[in-house]
Amino acid sequence: MIQQVMTAPKTIEYRNVPVPEPGENQVLVKVMKLGVCGSDIHVYHGTHPFTSYPVTQGHEMSAKVVTCGTGVTGFTEGQKVTIEPQVYCGACYPCLHGKYNLCEELKVMGFQTTGAASEYFVADASKVTPLPDHMTFNEGAMIEPLAVTVHAAKRFGDLHGKDVAILGAGTIGNLLAQSVKALGASRVLITDVSDYRLGLAKMAGADFAVNTQHKDFGEAMTESFGPDKADVIYDCAGNDITMGQAIKYARKGSIIILVAVFGKMANVDLAVLNDHELDLNTTMMYRHEDYTEAIRLVGEGKIQLKPLMSQHFSFDRYLEAYEYIDRNRETTMKVLIDIDPSEE
Repeated sequence: MIQQVMTAPKTIEYRNVPVPEPGENQVLVKVMKLGVCGSDIHVYHGTHPFTSYPVTQGHEMSAKVVTCGTGVTGFTEGQKVTIEPQVYCGACYPCLHGKYNLCEELKVMGFQTTGAASEYFVADASKVTPLPDHMTFNEGAMIEPLAVTVHAAKRFGDLHGKDVAILGAGTIGNLLAQSVKALGASRVLITDVSDYRLGLAKMAGADFAVNTQHKDFGEAMTESFGPDKADVIYDCAGNDITMGQAIKYARKGSIIILVAVFGKMANVDLAVLNDHELDLNTTMMYRHEDYTEAIRLVGEGKIQLKPLMSQHFSFDRYLEAYEYIDRNRETTMKVLIDIDPSEE
């Protein structure tokens, strides 16, 4: 089979390797689609702090079951699935208390261990999650980023009737706007500096979409929600400007949740955070229940994934996909790699 290997930043080789055999409690799958995310782009540029080379990428995926190893039940040949890419120890304090997404030894497929950028892939059965028959493989490859936003949405608690502000309308910001609405939020304001991204968010159900190059964030919140502003602010951009806006304009005593990964040490006004008794919360990846919730929301038509699919590239054009993203950052949301182009 053919396997992608990034041997150095901006350098990809394709290697012919044996099809893996599923061991005990493992499943062999045929990989169909892969999504490219921001962390993959960091690996491409050589700026990911926790990834070394060579590495086979691919952590957002859809696949179909080929065969199962001994001890595996509940899967059938040809069944649509996705794979949860976390590799955790199962023995540390977070793992033993159900928070394996915070494992002290956490590794992620495609970064610290082998990813699914190959024609076939073997994974532990515990990480293989069935997809409904009616879901496309393209949609299946986007369940992973959607699970990120479902987990982030639930970090606030009960969203029913709440007003939510989201800073950043990239793929995660757009999916989060849909997720909080699907989980009961009353009104959603999303901001960005790209009218294209804001237009997608508005089309997918955001109540207010504001370009903060033209309007102050604090003014936008007051216009959207009135003087009480938002109940919670999610930062999906992850820089000093957006976190500074959140701290400066949040309603006193409210909550800010950091979703994005800061690329460098933050320089923000913690004195105001303290003086306004703001809760600064964070969110890290997802757990299995977030995957199943994400799949349910897509199945119920509460999440629109197709409008966020920007472009497809065949498996042998992986480098071109990265080059396309670099050239079209303002108008690119989710790029998909077609390992098997025969099905959507």
